[in-house]
Amino acid sequence: METTVKSIYTTTESHLEKELILYGWVRNNRAQKEFGFISFHDGTFFETIQVVYEESKADNFKDIQKIRVGSSILVKGQLKLTPDAKQPFEIKATHIELLGDSSEDYPIQPKRHSREFLREVAHLRARTNLFQAVFRLRSIAAFAVHEFFQSQGFVYTHTPLITGNDGEGAGQMFSVTTLPLDNLPMTEDHKIDFKKDFFGKRTNLTVTGQLEAEAFAMAFKNVYTFGPTFRAENSNTQRHASEFWMIEPEMAFADLSKDMAVAEDMVKYIIKYVFEKAPEEMVFFDKFVEPGLTDRLLSVLTQPFANVTHKEAIDILLNSKEKFENKPQQGQDINTEHEKYLTEKHFKRPVFVIDWPKDIKAFYMRMNDDHETVAAMDLLVPGSGELIGGSQREERLDYLLKRMEEMNVPKEDMEWYIDLRRYGGCVHAGFGLGFERLVMYLTGVENIRDVIPFPRTPKNCEF
Repeated sequence: METTVKSIYTTTESHLEKELILYGWVRNNRAQKEFGFISFHDGTFFETIQVVYEESKADNFKDIQKIRVGSSILVKGQLKLTPDAKQPFEIKATHIELLGDSSEDYPIQPKRHSREFLREVAHLRARTNLFQAVFRLRSIAAFAVHEFFQSQGFVYTHTPLITGNDGEGAGQMFSVTTLPLDNLPMTEDHKIDFKKDFFGKRTNLTVTGQLEAEAFAMAFKNVYTFGPTFRAENSNTQRHASEFWMIEPEMAFADLSKDMAVAEDMVKYIIKYVFEKAPEEMVFFDKFVEPGLTDRLLSVLTQPFANVTHKEAIDILLNSKEKFENKPQQGQDINTEHEKYLTEKHFKRPVFVIDWPKDIKAFYMRMNDDHETVAAMDLLVPGSGELIGGSQREERLDYLLKRMEEMNVPKEDMEWYIDLRRYGGCVHAGFGLGFERLVMYLTGVENIRDVIPFPRTPKNCEF
C-alpha cells in the first residue's frame, strides 16, 4: 500500500510487516559493499526514515548504490522495529527505483550550510531541516490564525492589493502603472498624466488592508484580513521586508481595552496551537535555533500581559541603569534596545505600551482627552520586540477631518472612508500583526528573510 513517512510515525503498528510503497527524496545514501542506508524524506513529516537495502534482497542493488543526494525515488519494502538502534524503526527495502536523478553539483549536501548561502538557493532550501521546520510551522500558524478568528465569529475579508490611497500616510508605496516609463505622458504643468494610466489615477500596492476592513466591520461587526502587503522602505535590517503578510482584525463597538484583549487571546491561542500541531519542529527550534525557546513561549501562556502607557515606559527606561545607545525621550518612538529592556529585563513578559504621542502615530487613531496622545497600543514581546500595532479608531467625524488636515492626508481619495463616520459610525478598534514577525517569534529565527519562502528586500527580487 502507498503510505507516507508521517503515517508511519503516527500509526506505526498498522504498518508493521506490510509491503509498503513510499515516494520521496534522498537526504543521504551511505552505500557499503553488501548493504546501504538511505535517509529518506517525503515532505509529510519533519523526521526522516531510514531505508536499508541489501544485496541479497534488493533486485537492483548496484543501481541503488549510485543514487545521489537530492534524487527522487520510489521505495518498496517492509517496516521493521529496531529497538536496539537509534531510530525506532526502518524500512527493509525490496525495491528502490530512481524517479528523478540529481546531478553531482546539487547544492544541498548532507552537511551544515549557512543561512546566507541557503538564501542564494531559496528554491532548494526547504529541503533542509531548518527550513522544513520553519515553513511547516508557518503553514500551521497561518491555519491557527484562521481557526482563532473563525471560532470567534469573525468574517474573513479580502481587501484589495491595488489601491488609490495610502493607508498609513507614510508615502512608502510601490507604484502600479502601465504607462511607458521611457515616454511618460505629461500634463501642461509638467506632471505625469495619470488620467492616461490603466486606472485613470495614481495607484499603488497596498501597505495595509485596514481601511477597507473598517468598512466591512461597519456591516459585519467583526472582520479580519490575512494577506500580502508591500512597503517601499529602503531598510536592510533583519526585521524588514518589502513584501510581507499582515493579519488585521477590525471590530465594531470595541475600544482599546477590547482590542488588547483580543490580541492577547490570539497570541496565546497560536502559541498553544503550534506546540500541539508541530511538536517535533518546536523541539528542533529549542535545540538548534534558540535554546530556551520552549520555556519562553510557554511562560506566555501562564500570566497576563503587562500594560503601561508610553510615558510610563519612557520613565522606566530613563530611571533604569542601562546604558542605551539611543537615549529614550518623551514624545519619541521606542527603539529595539528599549523594547528588549522592557520585555526581557523589566517586565520579563509581553507588554502593551498604550497612549502614544499623537505626532508619531497615524491619522486614523482616536485622540485621547489630553489632545496630546492617541488610543494606540503596541505589543512588545521578549525576543522579538514589537509584534502587534493597533488602536481604537477615530469615530468622530470632526476629529478625523482635523487630523487629516494636520497630517496632510488628501481628502479627495478618502471620501468613502470619511463616509463611514457619516453613516452609522461607532466606536471601533483593530490591530495589525506582521505574520513574518510572528513566525520569527515562534521559531527563534532572527532574520525575516528566513521565515518567508522567497524574500523581497531592497535590491533583491530573485526567484
